[in-house]
Amino acid sequence: MKDMPSGRQPLLVTVLVFPGVRLLDVTGPIEVFSSANDFGGRYRVRTVSPDGADVVTSAGTGLRVDLSAAEARDVSDVVIVPGGPEWPSLVKDEALLDTVRALDERGRRTASICTGAFLLAAAGLLDGRTATTHWRFADQLALRYPRVTVAADALFVRDGHIMTSAGVSSGIDLSLALVEEHFGADVARSVAKDMVVFMQRPGGQSQFSVRTRTPRARQEMLRRVLDTVAEDPSADHTLAAMARRAGVSPRHMARLFHDEMTTTPARYVERIRMEAAQAMLEEGDDPMATVARRTGFGSPESLRRAFTRNLGVTPGTYRARFRTTDASAAAGSPDSAEVRLP
Repeated sequence: MKDMPSGRQPLLVTVLVFPGVRLLDVTGPIEVFSSANDFGGRYRVRTVSPDGADVVTSAGTGLRVDLSAAEARDVSDVVIVPGGPEWPSLVKDEALLDTVRALDERGRRTASICTGAFLLAAAGLLDGRTATTHWRFADQLALRYPRVTVAADALFVRDGHIMTSAGVSSGIDLSLALVEEHFGADVARSVAKDMVVFMQRPGGQSQFSVRTRTPRARQEMLRRVLDTVAEDPSADHTLAAMARRAGVSPRHMARLFHDEMTTTPARYVERIRMEAAQAMLEEGDDPMATVARRTGFGSPESLRRAFTRNLGVTPGTYRARFRTTDASAAAGSPDSAEVRLP
């Protein structure tokens, strides 16, 4: 592994761009590093292209370039190599591959986003290493570059000073891992919350605001019932109890939920309780029995069943994954780690 930086100077992140680059591959990591500066991180981010010219992304959006790769002579703490939908042509562009090699030579850490792994592989930087890319192209990466060990189910992989990530949004996960490596879990966690993403995703489940994802109830009576559930998830929110508070029959209450909320009362209450439990797990170290009691699940076993059913992970796993990127997952092997999709 190349030497990591020390001291109080901002860490330099160099992002390679080129015509046809995928926009989110570029902007996702940039947003993570720039947001980190608001929470105690210290990054300076710049974009470079092989010739210094501005580029047009695969989405048709223009990107301003700070300087040419040849002008970027100082050592980068992180080099970001994004991908693009036209990667089969990109891996034949020798000038682009030379740029990748030169930036890696002048970088302490090189990280690819999505199909950017093909550029690293074509440049010979993944020979003898383990890497990942978008699941749709993992087989092609393995076939084209047999000297690369492909971890097809990984979210991102670190092998020595090289990191590779899966799909485009995984570049955010990888970048959060770097922020944690540089400035600690608290800074990375603050960035993740600010961007409304997981520190390490337990799957494609959303963990934020049930109320913002559900239709607004037309009837004031039902809105009051929903507010009562959100204000105190641990209270008695059985169908009978909610109907009694609203002054209607249980059958009528169930019909209101079906017609206006497109769900059942029990399902809605569980979603609110899940959200409350997730917040407690993200922010504190309360025992599972306390979390279960305060959020209305009653027992750790009921809490565990709800998490497994809704998120596919246990509450303990959720707490660990939200609090850390797990960038040092390979215990005793700081230069090689693989973070897998659950």
